[in-house]
Amino acid sequence: MAWAAGQQLYGGRYVIEQLLGEGGFGITYLAQDKRGNPVVIKTLKDEVLNSSQLQSFRRKYLQDFLNEALRLALSRHPHIVQIENAFHEGELPCMVMEYIEGEDLWQRVNRDGVLIEVEALLYIQQIGDALTVTHEKGLLHRDVKPQNILVRKGRQAAVLIDFGMAREFIPNVELTHTQQVTHCFAPIEQYAKEAKRGEYTDVYALAATLYYLLTVQVPPPSPARAAGVALKPPQQFNPTISDSVNEAIVKGMAFASEYRPQSVPDWLAMLIPDDYRQLQQLLAAGQWRDADEATYLKMLEVAGRKPEGWLRIEDIEAFPCDDLRAINQLWVRYSNGRFGFSVQKSIWESVGGKPGIDDYETEKNYAEQVGWRVNNEWLFYDNLTFTLDAPPGHLPTGVWGLLPPIWVGSIGFFSRVGNCNI
Repeated sequence: MAWAAGQQLYGGRYVIEQLLGEGGFGITYLAQDKRGNPVVIKTLKDEVLNSSQLQSFRRKYLQDFLNEALRLALSRHPHIVQIENAFHEGELPCMVMEYIEGEDLWQRVNRDGVLIEVEALLYIQQIGDALTVTHEKGLLHRDVKPQNILVRKGRQAAVLIDFGMAREFIPNVELTHTQQVTHCFAPIEQYAKEAKRGEYTDVYALAATLYYLLTVQVPPPSPARAAGVALKPPQQFNPTISDSVNEAIVKGMAFASEYRPQSVPDWLAMLIPDDYRQLQQLLAAGQWRDADEATYLKMLEVAGRKPEGWLRIEDIEAFPCDDLRAINQLWVRYSNGRFGFSVQKSIWESVGGKPGIDDYETEKNYAEQVGWRVNNEWLFYDNLTFTLDAPPGHLPTGVWGLLPPIWVGSIGFFSRVGNCNI
């Protein structure tokens, strides 16, 4: 019997507000704690404990539920749903989790269509970092899919939920797991009761999730692939997908596990072209000024303008989209969505910037928003802020030639960013 709104749990510490959803064995509620904060309470369905047909599985379901709470407690990470408490209400075990206001990626893509590549990669890399922490604890999630990734409202922050299928693993050792799968996102080894499983098992699901985010297509289930159904490269459905991302998805979804990248970090590295490893290392280390200068030098190299040391309008308008995406992807990822060309484009549009229209007042307003102008004065390069405390869109600056600022090409640059679907 479901709990009704207003029902108090755990000695009045929590009050039920409404039913959120239910699955095969579990049920979740929105509740409030004693401070009035919203929380999610998950428990088992009454029938799981009371059905005569399920009595032989009762102990297993209880243990699985308790194990999920333990796994969440062990896997503390900003992109993993956080457990706040655990208790029993009568015979029912309960876990209290943070309430995440937002929607899952399945709902988002199903409603709005494909995500732009940079946004999809930001979420995938956030979840990849979360999985890496989980794997370090010796756990596989086993149910990575768009429905289990929530995006916080008003923020580009993804959160991995539902650890109910998570299980321990030992690399290269054959273990017995229950045959629970989500078709189209589970690799073939999850269909076997006894099989070798490893980090590459979650790699497949993460790659399949990215496949869906960029194509709105679910890949064929693994048994169908075993029967000869081919996996179509995602670029066939969305030609704007960059070559490096297309290749990473296909390799991450290799049918045989030995042909996949063997860890999530190995797979995430495939999303970045080899030419951008140095920039990645600088950004990962938080060396923002060095990364900004490396960005400009790389753009000069790509455009064949290193001897001249600056970019012409025609260079910007013809700049290769794959390189522009790679640079933007790295800046967005390592700044947690604070810096990058896509962030700058959004700010440009918010102050009235329009393709093909040269308006110096708009350019000044934009520069004030991103912190390049203060008190009606343009800042010199040495006076910029090379930390995460800088205003959104403050970096990278190199493309603008801020030494001192030269705004030639700003219109062409944002037009190019838009044409490259960034």
